[in-house]
Amino acid sequence: MADERMTFGYDASDRPATMRACVVGPYLTGRAGQGDLNLRAPAARLEEAIGLARAIDLDVVESRAVALAEVRPATYLGKGKVEELATVLKAADIGLVVMDCALSPVQQRNLEKAFSAKVIDRTGLILEIFGRRARTREGALQVELAHLAYQKSRLVRSWTHLERQRGGFGFLGGPGETQIETDRRLIQERMTRIEKDLEQVKRTRGLHRKKRRDAPYPVVALVGYTNAGKSTLFNRMTQAEVPAEDMLFATLDPTLRAVKLPHGARIILSDTVGFISDLPTMLVSAFRATLEEVVEADVVLHVRDVSHEDTEAQNADVERILSDLGVTPEDHRRLIEVWNKSDLLSAERRAGLLQAAASRHAEEGRPVLVSALTGAGVDRLLAAIQTRVASGRTMLEIELAPEDGAGLAWLYENGEVLRRTERPEGGLVVSARVSPERVERVLRRFPKAVKAV
Repeated sequence: MADERMTFGYDASDRPATMRACVVGPYLTGRAGQGDLNLRAPAARLEEAIGLARAIDLDVVESRAVALAEVRPATYLGKGKVEELATVLKAADIGLVVMDCALSPVQQRNLEKAFSAKVIDRTGLILEIFGRRARTREGALQVELAHLAYQKSRLVRSWTHLERQRGGFGFLGGPGETQIETDRRLIQERMTRIEKDLEQVKRTRGLHRKKRRDAPYPVVALVGYTNAGKSTLFNRMTQAEVPAEDMLFATLDPTLRAVKLPHGARIILSDTVGFISDLPTMLVSAFRATLEEVVEADVVLHVRDVSHEDTEAQNADVERILSDLGVTPEDHRRLIEVWNKSDLLSAERRAGLLQAAASRHAEEGRPVLVSALTGAGVDRLLAAIQTRVASGRTMLEIELAPEDGAGLAWLYENGEVLRRTERPEGGLVVSARVSPERVERVLRRFPKAVKAV
């Protein structure tokens, strides 16, 4: 089994020199593009694709958006454009072309022949990034499963782009490296084993979630478009040191930390993988177990980069994926919009967003403007989380006898103990916040408990 498993780590000394690359954005126009869910302008889409390429250290020496009236079955692009690009690639000595679209195996092979260069599509590029970013066993298994599903349909390529000496999945490797078996049966056997391993991981994660549900602390999940600043905000709120780089998909594996809110209550904060437009279906499927952290969270923080020119389009992409997971914008009780990167805005723009947030009806959920980098507005965010958590929980006042140490311990295990007030004549009054599913249990244990207003 070890021989079949792809390796993720590599010695930095074995990494080949940075590859010169060209990023091509072939985007449908007019009536042909009306069914496209991506709302961005071609220039913005191309810029994002360049960012993805640079995330795996490619030297992008050429980039261009190509307007398409229709997709050509053989090469995706028209014949004239293919010939024009081939000339440019040869003159600039470019060895890799990144196509910001989904190519069929035939289109990929035909373009490689025409360009005399390696070609990868958007799915292959994102898989390469995920392969390098995975740090945990679960993350590695999830990405490998998605990669195998992708390559299973491309056995015509004989896996010539895979090697074991580099990080990621070796789409960018050269000839002569060790090749993984091309037999479809072996691929399927490997996929089946990974799926079984992931089922075990899912069960373990489910047990961990159950333990967190059994604990009195609510779970708050950070979601958002990749590079929206989730990890920087996570670090700011938790004083942790999760990698937070100005890079697409800097975070892949979920991270959880405890956070103390202003009034003393605690929450569990979860940082998750960033979303992106046109996220490959196989990756959504592979990471579904991880994304269940979002589905089961008590509060979901949707972190948006409001300084980005395409913030509305990014918002639409995230809302679409959240909706697929069962979290909709109408679910106001759970969702808080966090408008991040206020430090990059002009004073006028900042004031306008603050006014826009304040004008939202409280029941719809008011956005919170913050700068994760400077910390501005984070206190307001923590207060908003506290309010949101409290709105779904019941406050109880419970009198305890001086000798009832077991009762006090029980309350700490089953609720959030916010205050303890000692009576002059002895005894204790405990103010505890309890989740809806635990109220009856607490009232059975303490029948004289009073619901606080």
